[in-house]
Amino acid sequence: MALARNRRRTGSVDYWPGFVDAMATLLLAIMFLLSVFVLAQFFLSREISGKDEVLDRLNAQINELTQLLALERASNQDAEDTIASLRASLEDATDEQSRLQQLLASGSGQSEEAQARLGALTEELNEERGVSQRALSQVELLNQQISALRRQIAALEAALDASEERDQESRGKIADLGRRLNVALAQRVQELNRYRSDFFGRLREILSDRENIRIVGDRFVFQSEVLFPSGATEINPSGQEEMQKLADAILDLQKEIPPEINWVLRVDGHTDDVPLSGTGRFRDNWELSTARATAVVKFLIEQGVPANRLVAAGFGEYQPLDPADTPEARARNRRIELKLTER
Repeated sequence: MALARNRRRTGSVDYWPGFVDAMATLLLAIMFLLSVFVLAQFFLSREISGKDEVLDRLNAQINELTQLLALERASNQDAEDTIASLRASLEDATDEQSRLQQLLASGSGQSEEAQARLGALTEELNEERGVSQRALSQVELLNQQISALRRQIAALEAALDASEERDQESRGKIADLGRRLNVALAQRVQELNRYRSDFFGRLREILSDRENIRIVGDRFVFQSEVLFPSGATEINPSGQEEMQKLADAILDLQKEIPPEINWVLRVDGHTDDVPLSGTGRFRDNWELSTARATAVVKFLIEQGVPANRLVAAGFGEYQPLDPADTPEARARNRRIELKLTER
């Protein structure tokens, strides 16, 4: 009767902890994806801010050139006004010269004075013509400078448009990369979860006849007494048999998992809260738990499991399954946990 009850108790599987841990794993994956997306957004914002600074500098140069163009236009207008004034003076001088020539032709007695006046007016006219010619040269130079400024403004506007187009294209590429990364990560998580379920299913079939081996969430838990004598780190013969089954299951699983999935089997060592004497081989429970996890990893490597697919970690007494201060609770806390995860 006791054997029947044990079999019924062993056959019943509580799926709720596995579902909770699966949801926790999914939340961790989502948080990781969000972190990658935030990081991508951070680098995008840095790139965009750099382009914004370039655009600001280009806009400042355009404003400065626009102001210079306005000043050149004002100078051009002043020169044109000066030329108009000089032309009016030239016309007045020409009229005066004509009048004096008429007086000179009439043979009046003031011919000498008129001749002197005519010479003075001629000199003034030549000076005015020279000033007018210099003003025209300045106007031509200003027109050339204005044309050059217009070409520079057109080139800056073209560069600004090209920079904005590259900015838009870069944003689109980054957004597309983020979407593809999210899809790829989601697929990797789903594949790893599927292989983890297959792996646990096989281990459950292989090790279901042992009461001291159970499933807690997404981990297989071996009580330390199954593998190690009290206070020791050498795996006993019965524990080696169980580890041999585990190694065979890992090797079979390795053939099915695609090489692009970077998976590892984490071996965690745990002890109870009873302190060691400090006079033996190990000074404290940290060293004992780490040594036991390392012993399991080395045994699996000897059975052919690749070393790069194994991780050993020691937790001492600081991750108990049962915090109660009873012998039963301490026995539960002395354990080796196996977890298939992604590196």
